[in-house]
Amino acid sequence: MKTAKDYIVFPLDVPSPETAKSLVDLLANDVGMFKVGLELFIRSGAELVRWIKQAGPAKVFLDLKLHDIPATVERAMAQVAGLGVTLATVHCGESRAMLEAAVKGAGGRVNVLGVTVLTSISPAELAESGYREKYSSDLQQLVMKKAAMARDAGCAGIVCSGQEVNGIKMAFGEGFLAVTPGIRQIHGGVTADDQSRIVTPAMAVRRGSDYLVVGRPIRDAADPRVAARGIAAEIQGALTVHP
Repeated sequence: MKTAKDYIVFPLDVPSPETAKSLVDLLANDVGMFKVGLELFIRSGAELVRWIKQAGPAKVFLDLKLHDIPATVERAMAQVAGLGVTLATVHCGESRAMLEAAVKGAGGRVNVLGVTVLTSISPAELAESGYREKYSSDLQQLVMKKAAMARDAGCAGIVCSGQEVNGIKMAFGEGFLAVTPGIRQIHGGVTADDQSRIVTPAMAVRRGSDYLVVGRPIRDAADPRVAARGIAAEIQGALTVHP
């Protein structure tokens, strides 16, 4: 049965395997999953992923955001699946064929998530990149379009901000996973940083998020374990009110 702590994904956004291992040792019993991204994976590779899987009950989310021609993505995702991780990402990008290739490479061994629009991206940046006004001015519409492409390609779910989760669940059903970065827990309100579409843990869970990527509120706390437990308590409160 999924518990409140199982919603929490802690990103190991650190440059060294030694720092990553110390965080895993500290938090393995207080979060549900550790996210390994590009920086750490390039430095430490599959060996660290295997170590995390053996270090405790928490699972692994390999967030490499694959984006290449379909044949390359298929082969790369097959290698990812062989590591025994639970979640892995591919950019929705421009091609449904690339997403289908990722799903084929996964072979049912890992849940493939389509990355819709990064939570650091603003409407102005999308417009500057050449997106039509109907999408650059309405991020919800763009996320929904990319989510539909991911769903039709067979992806298990998507990565999206907490602001878009409710629409995703209404359109694609509860079984379509929504993984939400940009989570902040700040007393008295939510502050902005390099994430432009942020929500609190309770807000995300109430809207239907299946997993919450929570980094700074845990990592920067005086006691990260206490912070993780506090976030789990907030999630449990939201689940109790809106099961």
